[in-house]
Amino acid sequence: MSAAPESLRALQARGQLWRGGDKARVRAQATGHAGLDALLPGGGWPVGALSEILLSGPGCGELKLVTPWLARLTQAGGRAALVCPPLLPYAPALAQAGIALSRLLVISPEDYGAAQWAAEQMLRSGGFSAVLAWPGRMAPQDLRRLQLAAEAGDACGLLYRDRRALAEASPAALRLELQGSAADFSVTIHKCRGGAIGAQWRCAA
Repeated sequence: MSAAPESLRALQARGQLWRGGDKARVRAQATGHAGLDALLPGGGWPVGALSEILLSGPGCGELKLVTPWLARLTQAGGRAALVCPPLLPYAPALAQAGIALSRLLVISPEDYGAAQWAAEQMLRSGGFSAVLAWPGRMAPQDLRRLQLAAEAGDACGLLYRDRRALAEASPAALRLELQGSAADFSVTIHKCRGGAIGAQWRCAA
């Protein structure tokens, strides 16, 4: 006789099941921006899931948005990876912002397949708390593979994608649109589990 299926309550306790408005049960890592955390389920980037940051192009605050989080994560001994950033991050600036460079890996595979494979393996490995990737256009099955890998590795996966991807379905738990510049940008929440969809937050220098 086969074992009874796992109870819905047990799945919910592990953060693998959510109900509309059930904000407190989402496991998350604080973004480091108190105003944004107040709008997000669990108070930050969802753990064991993908998040998407959608933008019109580089230079609109995409690294400033995640710097406080990466600084706290790496200083605490966690490991983070950047996959295919459009520009090589400036190491002295990252160090000045508090990011422990010894805990940060930057890789730039030559083709889409290799980048997808690298991001998936790091998410699934359990050795990285955060994997940030700039994958370009993605097939639905590739997004799903990354979501499953984040669940398996209990990691935060962040994908930087063109804002035109908002018209496409996505398995990501969180979708944010970023607009503005590195000095003054705003974030709009387009999808989240139990949070304030449509809410906006602004970060100004």
